[in-house]
Amino acid sequence: MADPPRLDYVSPLPPVRSGIADYSVDLLPHLDSRSDLRVVRLPGQPVAGPVEERWRPVGSERLGEAGRLPLYHMGNNQHHRAVHDLAMRHPGLLVLHDMVLHHFLLGRTLGSDDFDAYRRRLTEEHGWIGERAAVAVRWGAFGESLQFSLPAHRRLVRRQKGVLVHSEWARETLLEEEPDLAVRAVPMGIPLPERVEEERGAAFRRRRGIPDDAPLLGSFGFQTPMKRPEVAIRAMARPELAAAHLVIAGEPAPTLDLDAVIAEAGIGGRVHVTGFLDFDEFESAIAACDLCLNLRYPSAGETSAALLRVLALGRATVVSDFAQFAELPEEVAIRVPLGEGEVESLAAAASVGLAAPERLHHMGQAAREYVCREHEPSSAAEAIVGAATELVDRRPSAVRPVAVPPPTTIAWSRLPGAIEVEGYEGPWAGGERRRLAVRLTNHGPARWLAATSGTGGVVVQATLRDEDRRVLEERPWLPLRRDLEAGETAVFELEVRRPLGSVRLHVEPHVVGHRGFWALGGPWWESAI
Repeated sequence: MADPPRLDYVSPLPPVRSGIADYSVDLLPHLDSRSDLRVVRLPGQPVAGPVEERWRPVGSERLGEAGRLPLYHMGNNQHHRAVHDLAMRHPGLLVLHDMVLHHFLLGRTLGSDDFDAYRRRLTEEHGWIGERAAVAVRWGAFGESLQFSLPAHRRLVRRQKGVLVHSEWARETLLEEEPDLAVRAVPMGIPLPERVEEERGAAFRRRRGIPDDAPLLGSFGFQTPMKRPEVAIRAMARPELAAAHLVIAGEPAPTLDLDAVIAEAGIGGRVHVTGFLDFDEFESAIAACDLCLNLRYPSAGETSAALLRVLALGRATVVSDFAQFAELPEEVAIRVPLGEGEVESLAAAASVGLAAPERLHHMGQAAREYVCREHEPSSAAEAIVGAATELVDRRPSAVRPVAVPPPTTIAWSRLPGAIEVEGYEGPWAGGERRRLAVRLTNHGPARWLAATSGTGGVVVQATLRDEDRRVLEERPWLPLRRDLEAGETAVFELEVRRPLGSVRLHVEPHVVGHRGFWALGGPWWESAI
């Protein structure tokens, strides 16, 4: 029988306020029984007494010694800064709890007013698109779509021997970007707790001033805009939920002003924002609810530990019909579509569910069975150990140049190049006609689009001007017939009839819908004829 893998476990640990720290405490005993396990202390982070006593963490300077395989747990917040840095120095097996690490990148760069580091890293991750996006952020164009479109995880995942995620959706999404990556989907281990006594839920209601007979909805975990708390609050203002209360059990992100949203909705007496709760009070809050909410958009590909704990305690849940949440069976979760009408759809789905307590009871039973079947910690540990055994000797993937198509004249604002005009030399007689050859060469990184592309396409404009540069005549535009890649040359034929008097010929490309190349650092040509 093969020797068990020798693992160095690297993750935030309690008392750090991180779901991954709590998850680690549940997972460690099961890994310990299946591997030669050692826990590594993250630099600068405390470790709770009971964890210290049981696992005796070693310093990070001993990471990977004697051929041990680092097992990293990476999330999308600053508690994982040391995890990231260690994983970049010592490749191992990475459990990627969040597919999108852009928020992590923002925190460690712009959070310290280091824009140059942000631009450099985003360019390394996403090529010219990352560089341009970083510049836009510099000037205040900051939003969720940018963060979720550019996940900023490429260098980290390709540095590892293998990557583990918690859903098939996340695995397939990673493979779309990195087809030769060694990535496996493994369960997120959540122990099945004892059912919480009804009295604990009733006591929670009394402490929070929630009537015993009021229908109660609950949203759990750290509250960010992507968890849609504002949607939940606005749904509470709908007539279908006029008798219901909502508990938001978790600390709101600084970017959220839930009090303002509650005041605007006019339902201050029916929404209860608790802030951070310890584990026992968190369980009591779940037990107090009739129906739980786990909305999510956009998604960072994470499997929500808060959601699994809700299901494990036997509560039916409403989820967004999106990404990895669409993998949940219909018998344990009610799905709400995104987009226009999300508030109305949520209110309708919640009111129908609350009106059918027997159905919610059966869904809660199915939810516990689902967690027991799919997310038992021993099964998660088995899958992790199996992946470690398979991948321990694998070399990290080569970090190839970022495969991003070149920019085009739609998106790029610096268009260096050259223009040569042949056949204009020598004296011209007044009224003389000539056919000139115009050679246009692209010296920049952007693709110059053909004129048939419409906005962003390139045409060449020729004008005849007097000595004061007033336009005497404008020749018909010459369209670029095909896209012009970097280093390529296009040749145009230009027919010119020389007017009488002093004349200058000006030749300049233009971007359709924009302006001439002179304003874009591009070429233009002018000479007396």
